[in-house]
Formats: sequence, C-alpha cells, structure tokens
Amino acid sequence: MLDRAQVAGVDRVVTVGTSIESCRAALRLSEQEASVCAVLGVHPHEAGGEDAERLDELRELLGHDRAVAVGETGLDHYRDYAPRATQRRLFNAHLELAGDLGLPVVIHSRAAAEETADVLQGFDGDVVLHCFSEPELLDVALERRYYLSFAGNVTYPKAVLLRSAAATVPDDRILAETDSPFLAPQPVRGRPNEPAFLVHTMDTLAAVRGIAAHELEEIINANANRLFALP
Repeated sequence: MLDRAQVAGVDRVVTVGTSIESCRAALRLSEQEASVCAVLGVHPHEAGGEDAERLDELRELLGHDRAVAVGETGLDHYRDYAPRATQRRLFNAHLELAGDLGLPVVIHSRAAAEETADVLQGFDGDVVLHCFSEPELLDVALERRYYLSFAGNVTYPKAVLLRSAAATVPDDRILAETDSPFLAPQPVRGRPNEPAFLVHTMDTLAAVRGIAAHELEEIINANANRLFALP
C-alpha cells in the first residue's frame, strides 16, 4: 500500500490509532517506515470500553517521537456506540492530554456539531476537524482558525456543501486525508480506500479552489509540516 502511495506521489502518511493496541501498532509501523508517523487516541466509539480507562498508557505512548497528535477524539452521536456523557468525558480527557503535551488534536465529530464546538471552546491548542463533514461547524472553525481536513466524500456528486466549505477555508488551514479504508473518492468509489487514492480528492479540492493540483500539494504539505512538526 505504501509502495502504491509513493507511485501516486503520496510520500508521507499519518496513520491513526483508535484503541490502545492499534496505537501500539501505529507506532510500530512508524518505527519501520520513515514515511509514516502516528496520531494516537481512543476513538469515541470505544468510550464505553476498558481502553477509556487506560489513558496513562496513552500518555506514555504519546511521548514517542513518532507521535504527532492526539486523536482521533471527539463525539459521535450518529452511531452512539458509547453513552454520550461517557464520550464527552473521554473527549475532555484527550484535550487535557494534548494541552499537557503540547500536541494538536484530531477531532471526530458526527451528528454532534454544537456539542463538539462547545467542548473545544476551552482548548487553545491546534485543532484538526478530521474528515470534515459538518458544514454547520464551518463558521466556528473559521473563527477559531481550526484546520479542516477533507476526505473522499468531498468528491461525491451530492456533497455540494462540503465543496463549498472547501472553497472557503484559508490556504493555511486546509488539509486532505483518506479516512482509509472508508470514503474512497468518486473515481474509485466502492473500493477500499488507501493513500494512493488521495490524488482524486486533491484534484477536486484544487478545482473548487481554482488552483492547480501541484499548488495545492505545496500548500497542504506546508500545513502538515507546521501542524504536526514533521521533519
């Protein structure tokens, strides 16, 4: 998969742990592959499980030099796999960790825009709204200068509001991602997503912003370098 990404022109990958064990796996991969770094957290889907009680271990893992952010964390009121109050407590705990360690946070928010904005109000570090899919968060994000990261769903024919949001984000606050293996872009929709497919998302983002894809690549690379302190 990483070889295919390189051929497509995607030469760096930020992989995400969503449980303690997958965080450990993400770090192992980052140690083996110079092109990979890791974001580590306990996903809100896991807020009701034992991993939510293992944040001391998460803190230790976040001390690794290949860990570049906390997350993904946040709220999911669409699936509701964990009680909402429990999700919120875990979200706040992640924000406290990020503040203590001076790391950015990568936020998962689904059907929870107002609540997500409320919890983040007191956090003064860098925020990434991962797989941005809630246009109702756009005004808050722009005002607070959050990073907005767009995935393959921005390419879907009905995603008019997402493309409008993507056209609005300032140059220094836009990112792109896969959310692999989900949300494969329209030209490869129905297949498991992977980093090589990011080029299709980039083409759409560049088109709605009225610039060439190579210009957007430079912008997003600079943003990722700054946000994640990448080498």
